[in-house]
Formats: sequence, C-alpha cells, structure tokens
Amino acid sequence: MITASTHSGKTPAEVRRRALILFVNFLLIILAYYQVKSASRSLLIEYWGADSFPYIWIASALVLGMFIAFYHKLVERYTRLRVVLGSCLVFVGLLVVFRVMLKFMSAPASLGFYIFVDIFSVILVEQFWSLANTVHKPEEGRSTYWFVGTGGLVGGVAGGLLAAALILYTPTTTADLLLSCALLLIVVFGLNVVMGRMGLYEEIKGSDGPVKVGGGWRALVQSRYLLLIAAGLLCAQIAEPIVEYQFLKTVEAAYRELDQRTAFISTFLSVLGLVSIFINLALTPVIHRYLGVVAGMMMQPLALAVCSLGFMSAPTLTMASIVKISDRGLSYSINRASKELLYIPVDAVRTYQAKAWIDMLGYRLFKILGSGLILVFTQSLPLLLDVAQLAWITLSVCVAWVAVVAALAREYRAVVRVPIPA
Repeated sequence: MITASTHSGKTPAEVRRRALILFVNFLLIILAYYQVKSASRSLLIEYWGADSFPYIWIASALVLGMFIAFYHKLVERYTRLRVVLGSCLVFVGLLVVFRVMLKFMSAPASLGFYIFVDIFSVILVEQFWSLANTVHKPEEGRSTYWFVGTGGLVGGVAGGLLAAALILYTPTTTADLLLSCALLLIVVFGLNVVMGRMGLYEEIKGSDGPVKVGGGWRALVQSRYLLLIAAGLLCAQIAEPIVEYQFLKTVEAAYRELDQRTAFISTFLSVLGLVSIFINLALTPVIHRYLGVVAGMMMQPLALAVCSLGFMSAPTLTMASIVKISDRGLSYSINRASKELLYIPVDAVRTYQAKAWIDMLGYRLFKILGSGLILVFTQSLPLLLDVAQLAWITLSVCVAWVAVVAALAREYRAVVRVPIPA
C-alpha cells in the first residue's frame, strides 16, 4: 500500500538500501522485456518484412492511444502499487496466450505480439519511474538515480545474453522466449509485493490514495517547463523510428533465418547495454556534477547527428549498429537519468499526470510522425530516399532538438530555485 508523506525521514543507509532494491527491481523488469524485444522484431521480419515496421509502429501508437483512457481509469481507482501488480499478472497471462497463438497462427499472432511488446515496455518502465519519482527528494535522486538506472542497463545486457544463449545453446526457439519472460515477470510481481510491505513506496509528496491523471494534458500546457521537457523527449521519438528502421533493414539483409536473426539482435542488445552501462557509470555522474542535468540532455542529439552523417557515407550493418547505439545507448543512460532528474522539482501529482501523457501518449503520437516520414520519403514522393538518405531527416530533427534543450536550460535554472507547485 502506498502512503503519502511530506517528509521522507530516510537515513542515508535507508536511502542506499532502497536504491539497491530498486536497482534489482529495474534489472528484472528490463531482463524480462529483453526476452521478448528481439523475438518481437525477428518474428515480424520473418512473416511481414522490415518494410512493415512503419505501419506497425503507427498501429501500435493508435492501440496505445485507445488503451490510455482505460489505463487512466485504473490509476484513478487503484493505488499505483496495485496497478503495477495487476499489470504483471495480466502480462504473464497474455504471454502464455501469444505463445499458443504463435504455434497455430504465426503471421497474425506476430503482428499482435509486436504491438503487445511495445505497450508492455512502455507501461512497466513508466510505472517504475513514476513510483521512483514520488519516493525521492531531489538530492536523493541526484545521488542514486544513476545507480538505479544502471539496474535497467545491466538487465538489458543480461537479458540479451540470456535470450541469445537460450536460442544458440538450448532447444529454445524464438517463440519460447515468451515463456522465459513470463517467469521473470512472476519474480517482479513478488519483489514488488515485498517492497510494498517494507514501506519502500512511501511518497514524499502528494495526497493519499490513487492519483487523478485525467488532467495530464492540462499539466503540460500550463507549464512552459514541462512543455519543453516534453518537446525534447518527443524530438527523440521522431528520430527513433528512423534509426530503428535503418537498423532493421540492414539486419534483414544480413540475416535470413529466424533464430539466427533473433540471436544476433539479442547479442546486439547486450552490446548496446554494455555501452550504456559504461556511459552511465563513467560519464553520467561527471557530466551531471560539472556540467549539469541539461548538459546531459544535450549529449544524445549531438552524438546522433554525428553518427547519422557516418551512416550516410557508409550504410553498412556496422555503421547502422553504431547509429543505433548513439541513439538508444544514450537514451537508456545519460538521457534517462537526466530526464528523471528534470521531473523531480515538479510536484509529484503533476509529474505523474504529465509523465502519463508524455510516456504513454505523446511518445506514440510522435512515433507516428516519425513512421509517417519514413513512409512518405521511401514510398510516396516522386523522388524517394533510400535507407541511408533518411539520415537527412534525423539530422533535421537533431537541430530542432538541440534548440529545445537550449531553451530548457533557462527554464530549469528558474524551476530549481522555485519548484512548480501543485
């Protein structure tokens, strides 16, 4: 049961213990997700081809847009911890159902499964960070978020390696990875029950009981600061499908067999996680300490722009992988930690409202835009762009992204002096 408190009353030892348990919790969530992340992509390539991804991303965004109203009703009615526990159980059941469907109706099931995985990842990660933001003071977040976030990176490395090892060294097939994900979610469920009973979800701010999220859009438009955070994050969502499309098209050309392709994607995701861990441990604390949180937000668009130029000149699988790492590797590490720190000065209720819209609706709407740009520039215009030339769109987005972060820097300095009230 989540309780509200205006004072955390946590000793340094208690803060460290909470950070360690949250580290493990986030590790297990991402470990579970990485069992099905590579499987969902490989199965869609197998039955529909890489050119289908922009259409599926649009469909996924629309499905999530319809689902968010139902999700809001759940959060309004129940405590966040109960919603997390219920989500875990529902996902376990759906994973078993999809495993059976993939055996008897593989092609249509692969479509539904990809959309399910897309929603699954958004919900569990958004729920985790929303809970974390409400139980930390700003100074606690600055000192522990890099460590807590590293749990997800370790989970990504371990998850990719586990999925690849299961495919390569056991009779496990790509479809069987759904069951390993389900088993891990059962562990996540149990850990969250224990954390709730230990009182680790005691909120710093906010009111007792469930949080009303119906005003999420109003929470954004009433605050220039939150709007700029949203704009920076949504620029990333326009670029992400373009980078992903470039990567998956090169993977499709290099790997024709389902399980080999799944093993490659899983192994690549582990490498991606290792890079993210290095950034999170070696660079993120230093940049946050000496350059500030907003400087951390600036790293991703700058690196992505440089690597996209490289892919235009050498559109190989190696270069596509480097572009992917510059995008997601920084997103999962310094960008993630910086984003969550930007939310801390904002009232907990308003944070939860805004994040629900940004993470679950805004992300998907802007991914529709990115996917639509792929379709327009590769299939609709008289003069079409090839996979490498799509990098021009990424570069344009990065320019706008940098401008938004520069404006956010000014707002952040004002907000940390006068936190946004309820």
